[in-house]
Amino acid sequence: MCFICDFKSDPSPLPRPDHVWSARRGFLLAGTAAAVGTVLPVAAQVDVGQASALRNLVPAEELESAANQQYAQTMSEANAKKLLLPSSHPQVQRLRNIARRIIPHSSQWNKRAADWKWEVNLIRSDQVNAFCMPGGKIAFYTGILEKLQLTDDETAMIMGHEMAHALREHARARVAKSSATSIGLSIAAQLFGLGQLGDVAASLGTQLLTLRFSRDDETEADLVGLELAARAAYQPRASVSLWQKMTSGGGGANLGFLSTHPSGPNRIRELEANVPRVQGLYEQARKG
Repeated sequence: MCFICDFKSDPSPLPRPDHVWSARRGFLLAGTAAAVGTVLPVAAQVDVGQASALRNLVPAEELESAANQQYAQTMSEANAKKLLLPSSHPQVQRLRNIARRIIPHSSQWNKRAADWKWEVNLIRSDQVNAFCMPGGKIAFYTGILEKLQLTDDETAMIMGHEMAHALREHARARVAKSSATSIGLSIAAQLFGLGQLGDVAASLGTQLLTLRFSRDDETEADLVGLELAARAAYQPRASVSLWQKMTSGGGGANLGFLSTHPSGPNRIRELEANVPRVQGLYEQARKG
């Protein structure tokens, strides 16, 4: 579920989304970036610790701009193949309604999210997958909704999980690590604005389609996504039923979600242990 962590599909071109935007290009130096970005909200009910400091080696605006471009291209290709479902489609409306309820709770996990131009689109495909790119670009495949027969609560858990990857800037940290090791990007060069970040940014779009997050990243996304959905009045227990469906093999050979989101009893146990922590948020949201 990480955009889904690893968005590999033959892009079914979607029409260029209505909210496609061009982010300002500009570098956020590692020295100042530490003061911006994701921190653990004071009111958080789940415990995921501080976000990785490694992410500060890659300018957030550069990554989000690259993600925006890749997302627009993917949607355009899907649209050309008539695989991008229109805004009037019931399932598209369903996804966007869920997003509207969750998004207001996102900025407490990442202040930048308040300025993101969120988008939600649905691609017709048998793939059991979904993703959220940096900057709030979300896409689901019809396969994950249809093959798993997801309820709104379960769908919200997937969306919250994917959004959490973007909010916790897992891709930013992974790209920084990859760049530092494979491209030899030095911290000193970045601190003084002398690194090859411009060149790196040009290739980020492709990297974003093949990233695989760590087990720790996945656990963070599970818990942050659980809290986001609970605050939006979605039943926390749905996080458990969702993964029970995943592990039952309901997605068949095209269950791409599991290729990037390892499942197992430990994952379900972790969610079960955290459901009580957010139950009060859910009940309060329901009353509201």
